[in-house]
Parts: sequence; C-alpha cells; structure tokens
Amino acid sequence: MLDDEFHISREYQASLVSIVCPKMPEHKTEEESKRSINELRELLRTLGVPSAGEYIQNKKTIEAGTILGTGKLEEIALAAKAEGSKLLVFDFELTSSQIRNIKKLTDLSVVDRVHVILEIFAEHARTREAKIQIEIARLRYVLPRLSGFWSHLGRQRGGVGVKGGEGEQQIELDRRIIRQKIEFYKKELTGLEKSRVEQKKKRQDKAVTAALVGYTNAGKSSLMNRLCKVDILEEDKLFATLDSTFRMLNPDTKPPMILIDTVGFISNLPNTLIDGFKTTLESALEAELLIIVCDISDPHYKKHLEVTEEVLAELGLSDKKRITVFNKRDLLNDPMKAKIIQRSVPGSFLVSSFEEEDVAGLREHIINYFLDQQKTYELFVPYDEGQAHAVVVSKANVMATSNHETGIFYRIKIPDFIFGGLGLSPFILAPNDPILDEIEV
Repeated sequence: MLDDEFHISREYQASLVSIVCPKMPEHKTEEESKRSINELRELLRTLGVPSAGEYIQNKKTIEAGTILGTGKLEEIALAAKAEGSKLLVFDFELTSSQIRNIKKLTDLSVVDRVHVILEIFAEHARTREAKIQIEIARLRYVLPRLSGFWSHLGRQRGGVGVKGGEGEQQIELDRRIIRQKIEFYKKELTGLEKSRVEQKKKRQDKAVTAALVGYTNAGKSSLMNRLCKVDILEEDKLFATLDSTFRMLNPDTKPPMILIDTVGFISNLPNTLIDGFKTTLESALEAELLIIVCDISDPHYKKHLEVTEEVLAELGLSDKKRITVFNKRDLLNDPMKAKIIQRSVPGSFLVSSFEEEDVAGLREHIINYFLDQQKTYELFVPYDEGQAHAVVVSKANVMATSNHETGIFYRIKIPDFIFGGLGLSPFILAPNDPILDEIEV
C-alpha cells in the first residue's frame, strides 16, 4: 500500500486557504467558507498536522489554473512563510495542473481537503476491507494528479513519482504501476466482499440491528458506549471512529438487538470518496432502524443534518425507518433553544450521552421499537413436545403463559423471518380455537 508514499509530513506547519465565490459549491457565502475552513482545521488536528493562519479571497469568478488570483497567492505565500508554514492546504479539491501551478507560484508544498481526508481514512481504518477500499480511493485520487504531485511533498524517496527522477516517461511508468495496484486490490476486495455477504446473512437470521449514523464528531461512539455499556474509542476529533463497530444493545430480547456505530459523514466530500468508502457505510444498509445522531451544540447542526440526508440518499436509504437524536444537550447553554430545535423534528430525542436518564429513555425506545415490529403468535404446545417448549423459551419473547391440563399456552412476539424457521407453525392456535376459552392469561 501507499503508507510510505502518499504522505503529508506531520512536521510541516500548514496555512489554510479558501475562497468565497458564488460559483464554488460549499463556498458561495462567507458563512459557508468560514464553517468549512474551521472544519478543515479540525481535520488537520485529527491528522496531527499543526495549523497556522487562514486566508480567504472573495472572487466573482474562478481562475482555471490556480482557483485564486496569482497576486493573492503570492501574498498568501509571503504571509505563510513569515509564520513558519511549509504547507498550503486548500479547502477544496485541486486538479493536477492547479497543484503544479500553485506550487510553482508559491514555492510551498500544496495539498487539498480531499488529500487530508484520504490520509485520515488511511490512518484510522482497522479492518482489511476498509483499508483496501480506502487504498483504492487514494490511488484513484493520485492517478490523474501525478504531475502535480511530482515531488511536491518534498520527500527524498518513496514518494509517488519520485524514485526514477522527473520526466514524462517516469510518470507513465508510475501510472501503469498505480493502475496495476488498483486492479490487484479490486480482486482482493471481491473475495472479502463475498465473506462479508455471508456474515451478513448469518446476522440477519440471528439478530435485528440499528445503526448510528450522522455527521462526524456528533458523539455516536460516546452514545454507543452508554447504550451498550461497552468501551469504544471516543475522541473529540473528526473521524476518530472509521470502521463499523457491532455491539449488543440488549441480549435479553429474542432475537438479540445489535447496535452498529458507523463512520461519520462530512460535507464537501466528492462522490469518488463516498464510492470508495461504501463498504464501511454499508453496515447501515442492513440495519432495520437508523439512529441519526446530531450535535445540537454545533452552530451548523442544520448543515450537518442536510449532509447526513444527502449521504443516506446516495446509499439509497432515504426511505429507511429512522429516529433523530440531538446529542450533547449539556453543551448547549440555552435549554429553550434545545427544545425548539427538538420540536422542529417530530419524534426526535434530546439527550446527553453522559446523563443516565437520557440514555435509559433512548435505549428503552429503541428496544420497544423492535418489539413493536415483531408479530404476535398464540401457541398451544402439548407437554410431551419438549423440544418445542425449549425453542419457544430460547428463541421467542414470551409475553404471557398459561398452564392447561394437556399443555402450555404461549403468547409470544418474534420477527416473521425467524419464526418461519423454528418449526413452531403446527402449534399456532386459530382465533376461534375452543381451547382459548379455557385459558386464563
């Protein structure tokens, strides 16, 4: 993989660059650009790269070769060097020629927002499948930008396109190597995907699932820790959790209820990255319930909800059942504002993951949701059907029982897809069965 090649030095201090332009998505207004560049600074903090000043130019049009004006870039370069920065990080995606032109103009290393996110993904992925998918995304990102990356990270060896010296012939060789790597990883990924599909089928027969989804750093991992009483990494950083994590929500119900913690979403993310990262998000596809977690204390919470809905739509999950949980109410000093926000989304929850009462109420709601989705069956099992009694007790939620002189009456709740495979159909009572008149429940 590219662990030693496609790399942003943690020793470089970065200056941040952005634009306000009506033709630039996510940067059409000063408010949008300020929100996005603040997020970029947090991304760099997650990556461990120190950041310094930020520079934003207001423009009516975009310069094709450099995005910003050349005079402004020269001014930014002087200021960045004066504050000790060796790296310019642009808060939008750059093409190969733009990277090359800006680097030549400023004499500084140049990367963009996508590069930063890709490096965070690569650093935080844990499962083999996630690592491979992210590696494919990184290679696809590098491929059309080789001439722009040509030694622009200032590495003496190991950088993409550095080993054989500069020149078009070497770039073409690097392109061929990268294409071969992409094909190799795609084949390996196909085998891993088959294994994942089999694991998914097994889970579907044995459990019901809910997935925590939402903007990065909304507090999903903290909430999962409290709901499931486990200890998953929780940090105040963007993308602290990357791989999907499965934990038992309630082992006492039948089938068990599993909660999935998924990777956080983020705005201004190109479709190529979403496509390259779908496996980690696909755990949300198999969930029966989506729990959308939103940081209510963030002034841009509305934008975070919009991005979440956009990504869910990309995944084809717009019609999936969901509840919205406004988290971190303890960080919002205005209780009235919190309640107004909550009322704007009917059926939503207002919680702090550190308040036991809040977590207990949410947990009960999720459990009851799944129980309400289950079908009620009334069974009468003769005493001599020992195996059937064992299956009822171990596989179903027994809501009521009553002993009869020839057997036991059970009222149970269980999903249809599980009941069908238990062999209990012969014991279902018809609505007008005479034995019901003799049973007291």
